[in-house]
Amino acid sequence: MFNNILVVCVGNICRSPAAQNILRQQLPEKHIHSAGLGALVGHDIEENMAALLEQDGYEHNGHQARQINEQLVASADLILVMEQRHLSSIRSKFPTASGKTMLLGKWNGDEEVPDPYRRSQEIFEISYGLIAKHCQQWQDKLATPK
Repeated sequence: MFNNILVVCVGNICRSPAAQNILRQQLPEKHIHSAGLGALVGHDIEENMAALLEQDGYEHNGHQARQINEQLVASADLILVMEQRHLSSIRSKFPTASGKTMLLGKWNGDEEVPDPYRRSQEIFEISYGLIAKHCQQWQDKLATPK
C-alpha cells in the first residue's frame, strides 16, 4: 500500500536524508527518497549527521539534496515530515497531499524532530535519536509480513 515514501525536511541535508537511509535499510522492499522545502540543492548529507548514520552502520553514499516538487508529491504514497510547520507548508503548496502527509513522529504523540543544522553536536544527537526511534515505529507499521 505505502510503497513510495517521501521524507521531507527543510534543507534535505540533515533530517530527511537520515530518515531516508534508516528507512531504506529497515524497509528494503519500499522506494524511499527525500526532498526539502527549501533544499540546498546538490549538497551532500551534512557531515555530523553522516557520522551518526555511519556509527550505527547506515549507508548514505550518493545523497544530493533536492527540492520538493509536484511530481515527487504526486508519486508518493506517504509523505513524512519533521515538524508541524512542514505539514502546513506541504498542505498549502500541495493541497492534494493533505491526506498522505504525516509527521515522522506520528506514532510517538506527533513528536517533532528539531532541526540540528548549524547547531551543537548535542542537538544533532537528539535529532538523530528521535529520527531512529520514529523510523522504528514506521518500520513496525509498514513492514511487509513474511
